[in-house]
Amino acid sequence: MKCYLSSYKFGNCIDKLQSMIPVNRKIGHIINARDFTAADPARKRVTQTEEIQRLNQLGFDAEVIDLKDYFHQEEALRSKLNTLGGVWVSGGNTFVLRQAMRLSGFDVIIKELSQKSNFLYAGYSAGICVLSKSIRTSRLVDTPTDFPYPGIQETIWEGLGFFDYEFLPHYDSAHPESEDTGKAIQYCIDNKVLFKALRDGEIIAIENIS
Repeated sequence: MKCYLSSYKFGNCIDKLQSMIPVNRKIGHIINARDFTAADPARKRVTQTEEIQRLNQLGFDAEVIDLKDYFHQEEALRSKLNTLGGVWVSGGNTFVLRQAMRLSGFDVIIKELSQKSNFLYAGYSAGICVLSKSIRTSRLVDTPTDFPYPGIQETIWEGLGFFDYEFLPHYDSAHPESEDTGKAIQYCIDNKVLFKALRDGEIIAIENIS
């Protein structure tokens, strides 16, 4: 699996993202990180529309994948994701996104898809934080006790397990979460927690994560 991991939105390396477009240009846009309780549904729709339009402009064939439509329907989601060449996972609340991934079975399926050399996982903010082995440090930026979905009332602290270090996006950036990110970085330093900080605009591109 290939990864294009951005601190915020599409980052400053659009050419690199375009170079990673799979042969199968169909990509699922996942924005469940914006399902947190205080989220503005109208703003969420606008963001999704804008990001899908941008993905299409870059050469993808993007469509909405709402993980809520697949809660407790892992096989249906597996069948759908296997028709795609990748996913774009937007930012929001890391813990809410993780809940949606568990309830839909996405967390299991993405590990299967990671064995495909031409499958692309791309996204930003919460969409990259969730890839780590642990998402505990994200509690210093996101609310870990927001439970918008029936069936989960306990915080999931484990990420998807692809990275041993935790991602800390929006470092030293003009972003509302930048100050909290700075505090999270200091926490990691003080407690010897492995992390990788990204300023908005910065990206990490990985050709093979399997």
